[in-house]
Amino acid sequence: MTAKADFLARIRQRVAEARSSSVGELAERPAHPAEMVEIIRRELRERWHETLGRFRAELEAVGGVLHRAATMAEVPGVIGRLARERGAQRVIGWHPDALGADWSAPLGAAGLDVEHMPPGEMGDERDREALRRRIADADIGLTGADLAVAETGSLILISGSGRPRSTSLLPACHVAVFGRSALVESLAQVGVFLEAWHGDAAPAWKGGAINVITGPSRTADIELTLTRGVHGPKELHAIFVEGEAFPGGERRG
Repeated sequence: MTAKADFLARIRQRVAEARSSSVGELAERPAHPAEMVEIIRRELRERWHETLGRFRAELEAVGGVLHRAATMAEVPGVIGRLARERGAQRVIGWHPDALGADWSAPLGAAGLDVEHMPPGEMGDERDREALRRRIADADIGLTGADLAVAETGSLILISGSGRPRSTSLLPACHVAVFGRSALVESLAQVGVFLEAWHGDAAPAWKGGAINVITGPSRTADIELTLTRGVHGPKELHAIFVEGEAFPGGERRG
């Protein structure tokens, strides 16, 4: 047997073994997802500390960093510190309505150049391309997070008006801000929330792309040498706001 034939035979064997060892099952769609969301939220109010602790452990395991802020007013201080440590100058973020706050003044006072996404869709392709270039040139991309999944340390971001996905994908450092209402325990709960959000209601962001972000961007070459930041941010920082309701899950459930 030639080396090529042997190589292909081993691939076929491994594929067959994988098929026999893992049997997937389709989860049933919840009949009343909005009601299930409220049940999940009530339960998580009692154990959000434990959920946040697991999220932190899983996030750090994939190379992310969790920061905590007591109130929304403390968030610019965390961002400013991250910027100083990295020599960052330009911050580009979601529209304030999507973030739930406008931190332009305190970040500007810290010497940062801040630009927010426009509130609506940009119709002209040249304008969209120019915006993408500005996003790519920014040092920090600032977003919210619709869900934070403790099971995997993942952040769920839904794109839409004022919250393009490029904000989290193009800058070298991604900073996502979220509160208690975004915390969930599992990917199964994520499915329930998405069913509820895309059900009978017709929010402005309906139909946007759903991005699941698990740690910084990682790419491996043929020799399995791992490199960060080739196809996305080199760093992922999540800021958890403890003391205040935050736009995201609470508004959408």
